[in-house]
Amino acid sequence: MSTRNSNTPLRTRLLAAAASVAIATTMGAGVAAYTGQPALADAVRVTAPQVPSFADVVEKVSPAVVSVRVKSDIQPASNDGFSFGMPGMPGFDQLPDDHPLKRFFRDFGGGRKAPAEPQGKNRKPHLRPTSQGSGFFISADGYLVTNNHVVSDGAAFTVVMDNGDELDAKLVGTDPRTDLAVLKVDDDREFTYVDFADDSKVRVGDWVVAVGNPFGLGGSVTAGIISARGRDIGAGPYDDFIQIDAAVNRGNSGGPAFNLEGQVIGINTAIFSPSGGNVGIAFAIPSSIAKQVVMDLIDDGQIERGWLGVQIQPVTKDIAESLGLAEASGALVSEPQDDSPAKKAGLKAGDIITAVNDEKVDTPRDLARRIGGMQPGTKVAVQVWRNGESMSMEVTLGLLPKPDQLAGTPAPSTPGEPASLDGFGLKVTRADDGRGVVVTDVEPGSDAEERGIQAGDVIVAVNSTPVSDAKAIEAIVEDAAKAGRKAVLLQVERNSTNRFVALPVTRG
Repeated sequence: MSTRNSNTPLRTRLLAAAASVAIATTMGAGVAAYTGQPALADAVRVTAPQVPSFADVVEKVSPAVVSVRVKSDIQPASNDGFSFGMPGMPGFDQLPDDHPLKRFFRDFGGGRKAPAEPQGKNRKPHLRPTSQGSGFFISADGYLVTNNHVVSDGAAFTVVMDNGDELDAKLVGTDPRTDLAVLKVDDDREFTYVDFADDSKVRVGDWVVAVGNPFGLGGSVTAGIISARGRDIGAGPYDDFIQIDAAVNRGNSGGPAFNLEGQVIGINTAIFSPSGGNVGIAFAIPSSIAKQVVMDLIDDGQIERGWLGVQIQPVTKDIAESLGLAEASGALVSEPQDDSPAKKAGLKAGDIITAVNDEKVDTPRDLARRIGGMQPGTKVAVQVWRNGESMSMEVTLGLLPKPDQLAGTPAPSTPGEPASLDGFGLKVTRADDGRGVVVTDVEPGSDAEERGIQAGDVIVAVNSTPVSDAKAIEAIVEDAAKAGRKAVLLQVERNSTNRFVALPVTRG
């Protein structure tokens, strides 16, 4: 062995020895590290911002949120007191009185007379469940808020508490224009209640928690964010909804939408849904509107709103241009109503209301909310734009009448011989009573057709000047063109209502 080693080159022997030591060391280390258990990597952990839990909010506010069940007095169908008493034979009570089968059972004892239904005060109400929704307590003594459309036409109301208790409630008052209602539960207990938030501080993107009674399932909670502010969904003149994307369905109506402090920022009242189910677009009445209405209902049982008495429409760019107004804002008076505060104060069709008490009016909806928020009898300074000038007049607001008390305007008259307004694509004829001209034909694709003018409309005035024939209109248009105006403003009457349409004068 020594001979063999002696014949091996020194470098080779040194390398072999080093490798031998390295292998031994590695094996030794391996033996020392092995414990008989498989080597496992650490579990994955991610450090990231966590979504806040709504559990604390829900725990606090849930006792204040209730389900509202409504029963209505439904008059049963009358059968003149005749009952066939024939099980398994539906539809006999729907037969005409002179039907042979009906005469047969009447004549030969097949039927019997049922007691006549009592009338007037002696008639017992036939209460049937008709609707259900949500609501929430706003006071310890049992006042609660819900939607008007939940309780409308109701005769009896039951409130189902978060713990399952069922309590009778009475209707305090309703406001159909804002779709709000107040109920009162008389009970010895003190109710958990919630406060209204200052919704002016609510921002798009803030968290919101909706609590209610969807589909009659009982207390349910959904969460989302505020998607938009100031939504107008065509529900009424006071539309100013908060849009949220929390799941809201039928039965959530009247339920609250909370911020993370447990305050009510809005009352869920409507959804946008082609299918009738939740698609993530729901609308809530802002707490600022709700609080004012609710307090008035508790105090008086009704809402008294200020009334100006004008039909109004938006001011478009074309309308602003036709009247020489610097910007397209304000509310255009299409018609002051008879015996209204506006008419008594001197407001006219074609006036643009630009401000109330020196506060700018941006839109018709803005004007309606501002006037509606004032008390009847209040004196206000109304700034208007008329004939190219700004002027102010004092108006004493009246009491907003019920919808069925609002006055209309006379219907348009029958047309006579037609004449052409080629620049507008219209054919018109003088009205029989001399008040305006009646549109008899509208050229397809014309500016008039694009702006919605139809045959049968009555053009009452152009640029606030009354007209009675086509020549008068042409003269006004010519004067406007000479003055550098790009459009003229037509006052158009249809179905007893007035509106204004701006038509360009660059053609013809």
